[in-house]
Amino acid sequence: MEKTQPSPGSGSSRSSSRATSAGSSPSSGAGVRRVSAGRLQAVAVRLNGGVPGTGEGPPGIGGSSSAGTREQHHKQQPLEGVLSKYTNLLQGWQNRYFLLDFESGVLQYFVTEASKSQKPRGSLPLAGSCITLGDEVPNMLVVSSASGEMYKLRATDAKERQFWVAQLQACAKFHTDSPKVMSQVEGQQKTLTQTIESLPGNGPLSALDQDLLLLKATSAATLSCLGECLNLLQQSMYQVGQQNKTVTSESILGWPGPKSQSPEHLRNGGITSLPSTTSANINWAAVPTSPQDDQTLRAALKLSQSSPPEQISSCDEMTDQEDSEEEDLGVMDEQRSVILHLISQLKLGMDLTRVVLPTFILEKRSLLEMYANFLSHPDLFLSISGGVTPEDRIIRFVEYYLTAFHEGRKGAIAKKPYNPLIGETFHCCWDVPKAKVKPFRTTGSSTAPTDQAMPQAPGLGLDETESYKLRFVAEQVSHHPPISCFYCECKERRMCVNTHIWTKSKFLGMSIGVSMVGEGVLKLLDHGEEYVFTLPSAYARSILTIPWVELGGKVNITCAKSGYSATVTFHTKPFYGGKIHRVTAEVKHNPTSTIVCKAQGEWNGTLEFTYSNGETKVVDTTKLPVIKKRLRPLDKQGPFESRNLWQHVTNSLKAGDLQLATQHKQRLEERQRVEAKQRAALNAPWKPTYFTKEGDAWIYFNPLWKTQ
Repeated sequence: MEKTQPSPGSGSSRSSSRATSAGSSPSSGAGVRRVSAGRLQAVAVRLNGGVPGTGEGPPGIGGSSSAGTREQHHKQQPLEGVLSKYTNLLQGWQNRYFLLDFESGVLQYFVTEASKSQKPRGSLPLAGSCITLGDEVPNMLVVSSASGEMYKLRATDAKERQFWVAQLQACAKFHTDSPKVMSQVEGQQKTLTQTIESLPGNGPLSALDQDLLLLKATSAATLSCLGECLNLLQQSMYQVGQQNKTVTSESILGWPGPKSQSPEHLRNGGITSLPSTTSANINWAAVPTSPQDDQTLRAALKLSQSSPPEQISSCDEMTDQEDSEEEDLGVMDEQRSVILHLISQLKLGMDLTRVVLPTFILEKRSLLEMYANFLSHPDLFLSISGGVTPEDRIIRFVEYYLTAFHEGRKGAIAKKPYNPLIGETFHCCWDVPKAKVKPFRTTGSSTAPTDQAMPQAPGLGLDETESYKLRFVAEQVSHHPPISCFYCECKERRMCVNTHIWTKSKFLGMSIGVSMVGEGVLKLLDHGEEYVFTLPSAYARSILTIPWVELGGKVNITCAKSGYSATVTFHTKPFYGGKIHRVTAEVKHNPTSTIVCKAQGEWNGTLEFTYSNGETKVVDTTKLPVIKKRLRPLDKQGPFESRNLWQHVTNSLKAGDLQLATQHKQRLEERQRVEAKQRAALNAPWKPTYFTKEGDAWIYFNPLWKTQ
């Protein structure tokens, strides 16, 4: 790292550290006793039992773990003071106000002392941290957390540095010793796993015994839950210890204080020593293919150059008649043994991108088609551009966004769409009656009139036979990593969406988590606005019994031009009690910090919206009218269009023939692997048909903003 000189004042400032004390004098501030820099070393020596510069904690902090010393630790007051923090190459070292809370074991910092009543600029749990001296600049110390995050700090002089090092080490040692029981449990679980795996493959007691596989899987899941509980408890201690913080009850007029954390996020910051790996030792028998099938696939699966973009004729498209409902039969005994065998070879946190999952967990559609089903309410989507004000438009976007997942996810059954093959495409469109394009609200607000309040807006007073054409195209542009792109446009409304998503799957014990990495951009050309949005993570729970799916995580919607933004939080079910499928949202005007809309409810049930003028609206997503998409029949689809490509797998699943479905699926996947090897040998990367890469994004080849 390039050595950067401190900012003006960072090297010469004689800012003192402070220790909060109930017995301080009134002149030193409310409950705060100032400690001069000259006395810091003496204080450190006294707290450390007369041994300066050691990492041994004072009684109750880093020493004995007896009940008495722990009680003394809880009485230890927070330590405060100014240190210089290295930010980046451009800004270098900046003075920041630090607060070390011994009770919670968290080091946090603020821009200035005056801002410490606000949310901290950053915080670092010290459990498992390493505090060392740095040599890049004078009086430097380095705090390296267990999660890998690092603070590079600089004290005023050597004495102050030594004081902070001693206190940080003492606090880290105390909170590192506390979760030792977790380390012991992890070691025992690891021994259990190794013992089971060392058993012979057959015999009266084998490594594939169902009871042992279940024991192995449940022990890993239990350990994961314990780690999450410990992290939650540590977070609760930190939150309770915060001053000038109030807990707000969550209601339609109130917003929750602490943000919800997904299990995957908690695990990333949790304490675990379970090993992770990048691939699973799972081999599925290869299925021979007939020469005729091979020739057909070779003609369809092209090596490096995809076909030119195809113009879809509306005359060929028909209303979709497919039933997207999935049977919810739970897990059969023979299927459970397959899942147990699969789980026995996975590790917590393992990336499942390259793991072949059993066929019976598949739903009968491609992931590309699932993205299209997010537009099952195209009338709400098209109504966004009809908003008269920026506030009205972003509220309409949030209304559409919250109602999109019910049809897109289609029920709570945890089945997995087909992984699209590279070059796979999906085309469809919607004919949306113009008279139906209107928002939820039927009366205008004082700040955001609706289409009905503004007769000149498009979509009113029109014949039911007149309709807008909304066209959709999706393509799988990469296999590793698996990146899907989709583009949707309505030329008459002059609006379009361009999205790229990279799915990342992880094994989480008794569940599987899928993160949606990437973003989408909605462009309203008549208003010159761009709305950037992200997508939530999905979790398949209870994979050994009756699997169910839930969404989780925080997503953002922002419009830089108008200054409006929205935060949507999909809450995962807590360990004890609580509702499932819960979602909350708020829309905010950032320049004035004004909240103009709030929402709460279930993303696959009832949603309640509250607007800035006091108006409320309740929407039942299960009763919203669905406009069927239109697409070409199979005999007119290209060989790489989703339904045509996966038709044999789909038909076999419908017939309940899992063995035949597996054969067809493996045949497609094997051909994809062969073609990938051939392209690598020829150094000929795949060239997508409809999307081109621009920086980190993938853009449709002929977007509306370039043609109009």
